[in-house]
Amino acid sequence: MVSRHPERPYTLDYINYITTDFIELHGDRLFRDDPAIVGGLCKVDGKNFMIIGHQKGRTMQEKVFRNFGMANPEGYRKALRLYEMAERFKLPILTFIDTPGAYPGLEAEKHGQGEAIARNLMEMSGIKTPIVSVVIGEGGSGGALGLGVADKVFMLENSVYSVISPEGCAAILYKDPNRVEEAANNLKLSSHSLLKIGLIDGIIDEALGGAHRGPEDTAFNLKKVVLEAVEELEKIPVDELVEKRYEKFRQMGVFNR
Repeated sequence: MVSRHPERPYTLDYINYITTDFIELHGDRLFRDDPAIVGGLCKVDGKNFMIIGHQKGRTMQEKVFRNFGMANPEGYRKALRLYEMAERFKLPILTFIDTPGAYPGLEAEKHGQGEAIARNLMEMSGIKTPIVSVVIGEGGSGGALGLGVADKVFMLENSVYSVISPEGCAAILYKDPNRVEEAANNLKLSSHSLLKIGLIDGIIDEALGGAHRGPEDTAFNLKKVVLEAVEELEKIPVDELVEKRYEKFRQMGVFNR
């Protein structure tokens, strides 16, 4: 519930808190611009970055405009265009994940939603520049993973990251919408659960009571972690960096009897 709090900071809020000289870039150069994903060039403490993230809205008008943070295929293709631009100019990439999932509408499927996400997974695994991803709210299914293939993946303390929402899980597995809390526990979607099983690289502390209670303090913690991670990653030869990223995700789900 805290991860979905209506006053929780969104991507553009963190951009405002931690960056300077942000220049938003629009469009996928194929169909249209998708407001559910924002991205562009910026500086973080004077260091050049490419920053990309899901964007939800606060007012009803903004929520409709941003499609509640659920991206269409053109949003993922816009993100891919920015990844490739960052690689060309040797800029580290920072992504913010905050979506209940990719948009499941008929038009999105017609325009190649699955292909767009799959291509991002493939291309991000080979991008020759450091990538850091942070789950700042909800990390829902493939819609989240479309921005989540990174050298370092962090979660804010009260964020969630899961293959499906608790509501969806309760409806499909239990056929009972009242078992949402049980579904959430079984999904192991919390930051502490995911760190324990090695699916993320670290947890970023939020302000007491949640990021919405102290957005500036939370943003300060986030910036510190991101800058330290990028500094560490930039010391690794780029070919080795890409190989480690690939192996990181290949090992997920592997177990020994």
